[in-house]
Amino acid sequence: MPTFAAIDIGSNSCRLKIARVVAHQLKTVHEDREVTRLGSSVFESGLISPEAMALTLRALKRFQRAVQAHAADETRVVATAALRDARNGEAFQAWVKAETGWSLEIISGLEEGRLIHRGIMSAEPGVSGRVLLVDLGGGSCEITLSEHKRIKETVSLPLGAVRLTEGFLTADPPAAEGLAQMRQLIGRELRRARRKITVERVSLVIATSGTAAALAEASAAVAKAGKASVKRLVHGPGVAPALLVRKLAARLAKMPLQERETMPGIGPRRAEIIIAGALVYAELLEHFALPGFRYSPLGLRDGILAQMLAEQDTRASSHVEFEHERWESVLATARRYGVDPRQAEPVRAHAIQLYRDLKTLHELPGDYEHWLAAAALLRDTGKFINHQGHHRHTQYIISSSEMYGYTPMQRTIVSAIARYQGKSRPGPEDRALRNIPTEEHRNVHRAVVLLRLAIALNQDRASDVLKVTAKIYPKRAYLEIRPGRTGAELELWSLRKEADYFREVFGRELFPTLA
Repeated sequence: MPTFAAIDIGSNSCRLKIARVVAHQLKTVHEDREVTRLGSSVFESGLISPEAMALTLRALKRFQRAVQAHAADETRVVATAALRDARNGEAFQAWVKAETGWSLEIISGLEEGRLIHRGIMSAEPGVSGRVLLVDLGGGSCEITLSEHKRIKETVSLPLGAVRLTEGFLTADPPAAEGLAQMRQLIGRELRRARRKITVERVSLVIATSGTAAALAEASAAVAKAGKASVKRLVHGPGVAPALLVRKLAARLAKMPLQERETMPGIGPRRAEIIIAGALVYAELLEHFALPGFRYSPLGLRDGILAQMLAEQDTRASSHVEFEHERWESVLATARRYGVDPRQAEPVRAHAIQLYRDLKTLHELPGDYEHWLAAAALLRDTGKFINHQGHHRHTQYIISSSEMYGYTPMQRTIVSAIARYQGKSRPGPEDRALRNIPTEEHRNVHRAVVLLRLAIALNQDRASDVLKVTAKIYPKRAYLEIRPGRTGAELELWSLRKEADYFREVFGRELFPTLA
């Protein structure tokens, strides 16, 4: 059974989790964490400081030794808010690549929220109803509404504990003016979130990450030392009632650092940023009129691991859910840009058929079947901007769109496959290929040919979809078309136009014929 490793480079800390697949489920074998404050300088100057880079890289090298010791088959390294904002993020990515060999992936706030959701839904009990998820990190706060384990809405807010501390809480204890300004920002961002997320009928609020853990533990300590009426507020382990969170936020805001460090559940490193984090939770619970939250130790790393399992193990329970979620995001993107998925379906179906029938010829990796299907569905999204030159607009829209389950590199590949229609062909210096590794260009060329053939088989057909049979020989490839009610002369002519490009890419002559 394979072993996976997930690394989350956050604005406050780096985290590692290694899990082994046992009976199509994940079993954690190792965890590690290091506070690196990568975002502390970013939110002030826009740059990651050399000291934070070096500290983070030292943690990653320690993580790498653990990954090697557990013989992990696959490692995925993601970074969040600090790297999203940093102007020198690419330099840090290059440094990580040079020192560890890992490709550091910077994910968006919405993708971060989706992965956190996947991680919690994979193992947290009692989450099948209408649930609100809150992840407050160092640089951002992701709020996700889930219903029946499906995402209804996600927002990412710039309300991270490190970001707010650096921006507003420069004195110790914090000055009243800084606290007031921070509350104004928190209130404005939460009002924006409420326009997208409605919490009616929410049965459970789950909070993740270090600030939530600290507040839950501190709430338990306050309840234990308090009166009976206060004790009754905490109904179980990890529960933080809104009343106690508000009291803790008010109390922490008046304490100097030394006093905060002695509070149960806070600790020396968390004490530096706990005031901002506590105020965000207090304001959030009040704005949404929520009774409190339950802390979960699950989070982004668990979501990354669950997705790695879903992508590789078709027998895992999460595989079907992952495929459904990923395709739904493609359909949503198509509709957003005026494409009717029903009209695009024949091209998608023919593209997938050609992928499967010509597998011995194109030798594309398995992922390209999904990417080719997405490109087929999204190939006309550029017309939303302008019919003229819409292929270029299509490439921009796909590469820039937020599609769940697709990394930025995967979206770039999909956009390149969809880009080259009509007379255009991919060139090594083209913008569409510029950010794709050179070793992947050959695969992109081959996927482009398959999509062009699928488009040629669907020339303005309303309902009469052609049937096609592919036959491969050492020097030739035959596409045998069974004509529909309206014939297939136009499709035959379109396929013959692709023969030169087919020969250029595959080294075989293409012969489209009528059955």
